[in-house]
Amino acid sequence: MERLLVLARHGQSDWNLKNLFTGWKDPGLTPLGVEEARTAGRRLKALGYNFDVAFTSALSRAQTTLELILEELGQTGLTTFTDEALNERDYGDLSGLNKDDARARWGAEQVHIWRRSYDVAPPGGESLKDTVARVLPYYMREILPRVMRGQRVLVSAHGNSLRALVMVLDGLTPQTIPSLELATGIPLVYRLNADTTVKDKRILDT
Repeated sequence: MERLLVLARHGQSDWNLKNLFTGWKDPGLTPLGVEEARTAGRRLKALGYNFDVAFTSALSRAQTTLELILEELGQTGLTTFTDEALNERDYGDLSGLNKDDARARWGAEQVHIWRRSYDVAPPGGESLKDTVARVLPYYMREILPRVMRGQRVLVSAHGNSLRALVMVLDGLTPQTIPSLELATGIPLVYRLNADTTVKDKRILDT
C-alpha cells in the first residue's frame, strides 16, 4: 500500500509579491504564481504521480493552485474537499499591512516574534499554535484516514497551515518549527508507514 500524501503551498500571490501580511484575505496568484503551480503539476506528472482525492482551503490562491496542478496532471474534476480548517494563519490586525510598515510601527523584534514564534499571536489573529489546533484535528479526521486506506492524497494550502502539518509529520518542536520555511509551489511528497509515521519524504524543488 502506497499511503501517499503530497503537500503543496500555493504559488506566489499578489500580496506575497507586495510584501503584505495576507492571512485570511484573498488575493489571487501573480503570473509567477500561476507558473509555479503549473511547474509543480508538471514535476508531479513527470514522476508518475496521480491522485484519488484532493483537499484545499477556502481561499482562492490555494484553490487556483490546485486547479492548475490538476490541469497539468490531466486530472481536472478530481474529487476535492474545501475547508477553512486549511486556511492560512489569521494575521488579525496585521492583515493587509506591508511588513516593513509593520516593523516601523511596532518594531522589528515584535513583528519577528509575531511572525516566527510558536505561541504568540498578533493582535486579533492566530499564533502558529492556534493554527495547529485547527489544522491537526481536520488532518486526523479527514485526510489521514484516506491516506491510510491507500488513497493518494494531494493537499493545496498555505505556508502556515502546511507548516502545522509538517511539524507533526517531521516531528518538529515548538523550538524548531519557527525556522521552517516552505517555498511557494514546491510539492512535498510523503509516504507513510502503517503506524502513520513517515516512511520517506521528497521535496520536488528541481
